[in-house]
Amino acid sequence: MKTLDKIPTGKIERASKLVRTGAKIGGNYAKYLGKKIIDPNTTREELDEDNAEDIYDGLKSLKGSALKVAQMLSMEKNLLPNAYVEKFSLSQFSVPPLSAPLVRKTFKKYMNKYPEDVFDTFNKNSINAASIGQVHKATKNGKPLAVKIQYPGVAQSISSDLAIVKPIAIRMFNLQGKDSDKYFKEVESKLVEETDYVLEVAQSQEITTACSVIPNIRFPEYYPELSSSRIITMDWMTGKHLSEFAKTDFSQEIGNKLGQALWNFYMFQIHGLRKVHADPHPGNFLVSAEQELIAIDFGCIKEVPDSFYTPYFELARPESIADPQIFTDKLYELEILLPNDTQKEITFFSSIFHQMLSLFTSPFHSDEFDFGDEIFWAKIADLGEQFSSDKQLRKMNGNRGSKHFLYMNRTFFGLYNLLHDLKAQIKVNEYRQYLN
Repeated sequence: MKTLDKIPTGKIERASKLVRTGAKIGGNYAKYLGKKIIDPNTTREELDEDNAEDIYDGLKSLKGSALKVAQMLSMEKNLLPNAYVEKFSLSQFSVPPLSAPLVRKTFKKYMNKYPEDVFDTFNKNSINAASIGQVHKATKNGKPLAVKIQYPGVAQSISSDLAIVKPIAIRMFNLQGKDSDKYFKEVESKLVEETDYVLEVAQSQEITTACSVIPNIRFPEYYPELSSSRIITMDWMTGKHLSEFAKTDFSQEIGNKLGQALWNFYMFQIHGLRKVHADPHPGNFLVSAEQELIAIDFGCIKEVPDSFYTPYFELARPESIADPQIFTDKLYELEILLPNDTQKEITFFSSIFHQMLSLFTSPFHSDEFDFGDEIFWAKIADLGEQFSSDKQLRKMNGNRGSKHFLYMNRTFFGLYNLLHDLKAQIKVNEYRQYLN
């Protein structure tokens, strides 16, 4: 893969890159419309593929927040056309890395020493490159280590990147009015945290220590003395990315074992720690040769305040969904219904969220749940199709729900998709035995 000798860091430079990308997209639409005139049966598939290719190519050289948004969107398998999901998913763990000279220069800037002055060996070629940083293999005192180096300029460009991406997101998610700012501020605050590697090391040590009671999941050890605000050093962990493993011929027993570990890991965090690893994409998990799960990235941690946690999980109970008064009260608590809503809006959004929650909370309604059940996933796909074609929904204000929904829903959608990849049959309440 071609390496990068430079990353655009200035606002004008980064914005002009996206403007050029926009021009390419305009050309793709013109080409599509021309073909449509000649052949009315022409589908949007080719347009989607061309646009996905150009958008990804534009973002991958920018890295940082812009690419992180693409990574987040790649997890929304029922929201975007498949071409976008496939292309954007590359941002999870396969993007052009920094060149060896730029790596050495960046390391020196962040550690005040060159890699060879810190480690016994250091592989100048990255093993893994993603949206915010890339990973190199090193050794010290005979121990294999993973060294994550943040891309230069990423932390400083978060606000300007999001300002560029904001108009696209507003159209895509039908956000109207000034209330949409709370969602963008939530994203910005989490991205700022993700670029603070001192915070990430501290969070990683806290959560991995607490979650060590859960069987069949392992974590690396972190080394603060070999880390800095933009560099993290941890144990080198060996295994297949979960997405790669999911394509192999594994048994139902192994799928259940890994899936149960993943479920227990997430439920333990949410219910026991009131914070959660809110970035459950396949690039953050490995499967070891012993068929154990390995969690390797804790950059995005979402704290779950009681004011949100309580009504959120009360709505996961079937009796709450079945009781109109309780259901309505919880919708107000979670800011899904708003004080100035008209009766039409109350009726409309109550109906939509009743459909959604009845389906998405169904894993919590029994002692066991089969995430390999294709009927469940067909219902999710049908619901997504129904909402995407609902003209009335497009006319309504899409600003619905507490800002905490952003990362909690991202967590559960990602978790559900990983469990589906494993075809895992889960014991829903097993995690409780590990809580103090």
